Amino acid sequence: MTSFSSGKYALMISDRSGQAFPWKEMVREWNGAWVHFSEYEPKQPQLQPRPTSADPQALSHARPSRTALPTPAPLDTIPFATNGTTTLTVNEDRHQRKTGDAVRFYQVKEAVGGVSVAALELNTTLNGDITSTDTTITLTDASEFPTNGYIVIEKVNSEGVIVNETIKYTGKSSNDLTGCTRGTAAPSYGKTPVSTEAGSHSSGAKVYGSYIITIVETSFTNDANSVETYSNSFTCTLVNAATGTATGGGFFVFGGPVNDRP
Repeated sequence: MTSFSSGKYALMISDRSGQAFPWKEMVREWNGAWVHFSEYEPKQPQLQPRPTSADPQALSHARPSRTALPTPAPLDTIPFATNGTTTLTVNEDRHQRKTGDAVRFYQVKEAVGGVSVAALELNTTLNGDITSTDTTITLTDASEFPTNGYIVIEKVNSEGVIVNETIKYTGKSSNDLTGCTRGTAAPSYGKTPVSTEAGSHSSGAKVYGSYIITIVETSFTNDANSVETYSNSFTCTLVNAATGTATGGGFFVFGGPVNDRP
């Protein structure tokens, strides 16, 4: 049988440089050329790129951006203070609300200074059906509601979805709210959420009102010798004056937006 010598003393010409090298030190490149190991060059990855598909155009489990609705925030342990006038002071540490916000009070536990829970929460019902275009809304009892502001009418549609409507009104006559702008939104923390949708509502539907607030600011000079301003309270105007000077309202009372639902 044919056999080959060991090449112990043989030389071989490099296909790259043309120089002679020991036969045993020669290696074969990816292109078939025989070169000395000092000349060896591996195949460039770019000469044989991996197959790729088109760039993805969508994300799985995507969550589109949305405007988050404000939520009720707990007030201080003693939330309300009256002074025998129509001015109600509300205590909330570093609240960051803005003058002109519409604030609705939730879960008031007790009257304060002769101001009833109903007057603080401003809750009543519709007195008569309304359509989506009515601009006068009759309430069962609007005696404690401000002469202008925002209300919300609670509603759950036939599919079980909450479709509360926020309404702005500019006047009040007895139990009628007049000058109503339907399907709007009330300002909260200096911003106005996405408007609600006007709809029809049945007599007896729950209605909640709100107060337009004015913040009370406090200033101090910090360590950098600059003035900082913050607020731990705000005021609103009652329809009927309190009977005296008092504090209270109960523990874990909330102040929040007129409508905390989309």
